[in-house]
Amino acid sequence: MPPLDPDRTALHRRHRRRPRARRARRLGAHLVRRRRIRRHPGTSVFAATADHRAAMHADAPATQIDARLVPEDEDVRVRKIRVGAFTTTGLEARLRARGITTLVLAGISTSGVVLSTVREAMDRDYRVVVLRDACADREAATHDFLTGTLFPRTCSVVDVAGLGDLWADR
Repeated sequence: MPPLDPDRTALHRRHRRRPRARRARRLGAHLVRRRRIRRHPGTSVFAATADHRAAMHADAPATQIDARLVPEDEDVRVRKIRVGAFTTTGLEARLRARGITTLVLAGISTSGVVLSTVREAMDRDYRVVVLRDACADREAATHDFLTGTLFPRTCSVVDVAGLGDLWADR
């Protein structure tokens, strides 16, 4: 796999998971922070139960960015109301404005958010790297199938420890 150019790479991660981003930031890579919220009661896949709907409201604690991960001014911040990271967020315009061509993905769930974002990013011609051990799914077998069989067909899959080897020398 060719090296990652930090100037053209964004680390996109769910706000409550903490893959190691210090090196990415130090090298000059861009970080994307997102909040998943529900905008309209009773709509979308987030509406499975009344309890889940309340938990995903814009003001609910579960939708806030973790205080340990306070975004810095240069980070891209989006509000997400659908499964994929691109739909309804304006993310693509923000990435294109920065010249981003590569996305490094981490988050939960592998079969939901990560899968949707991989597919959307591929359709938009981004180079995609999935951090296998910084993703999770309720079903371990599903996670293993996606990261071991499906994703490698169209993108790179590495562990967090292997990400450091992919950065272009600065």
